[in-house]
Amino acid sequence: MTIHPDAAQGFAAGAEAYERGRPSYPDAAVAYMAEVLDIRPGRVVLDLAAGTGKLTRLLASLGAELIAVEPVAEMGAQLHAQLPAVQVLDGTAEALPLPGDSVDAVTVAQAFHWFDPAPALAEIARVLRPGGGLALVWNSRDESVPWVAEFTRVINWHAFQQGHYRLQPWDAVVASNSNRFTPVERAGFPYEQWLDRAGVADRIASISYIAAMAEPARSEMIERAVAVTVGLPEPFPLPYTTDVWTCRLRSA
Repeated sequence: MTIHPDAAQGFAAGAEAYERGRPSYPDAAVAYMAEVLDIRPGRVVLDLAAGTGKLTRLLASLGAELIAVEPVAEMGAQLHAQLPAVQVLDGTAEALPLPGDSVDAVTVAQAFHWFDPAPALAEIARVLRPGGGLALVWNSRDESVPWVAEFTRVINWHAFQQGHYRLQPWDAVVASNSNRFTPVERAGFPYEQWLDRAGVADRIASISYIAAMAEPARSEMIERAVAVTVGLPEPFPLPYTTDVWTCRLRSA
């Protein structure tokens, strides 16, 4: 299964910027996943489409055995540099390089919107042990803050098809593409990423469709977006809501 060309090209080009500029996730969200998915020592967790390991490194503190699957080699290399003890496998959600009934939980951070949901959910169900849990996680910018709304307008995020993940009813998406999972529940957690203007430039450069742009359009886009923050004292918070959607594999 091939990955979306925007993801393949953009994340390969922007892997270093992704590591520098993308936010982490709040401790409260990780604690919630640990409780709901029963992540603890003795369990095996698959972090799917793990990127540079932003979530993986937080899961590592929970003591479970971690396996990361990441199809973009440049992103996987960043993850390996950060977490050399974690096994990083090449693969996609639609064709997981794992045997059946081999993991207790699957986490997908900032990535499920790139998947073909029906085959991806079938594969996730295949590798999960009975009763295993699934968590889908996204950081969504808080556009009720005026400068953040203007920032989003400048980068034209809402015009990009994959940019609509924050509007998707993921409970309905899971239910309509698989009958293997219990009803999806959502929890939201406030989060702030503290940045200076160089960090904002990396944050923008890590966005797949911007990273994939040809020059000089890419640099011009970054400059226009960074200009939105002029006047904010550095460092300043970029506010998010971290949405965590969870469900469990139904008993056979």
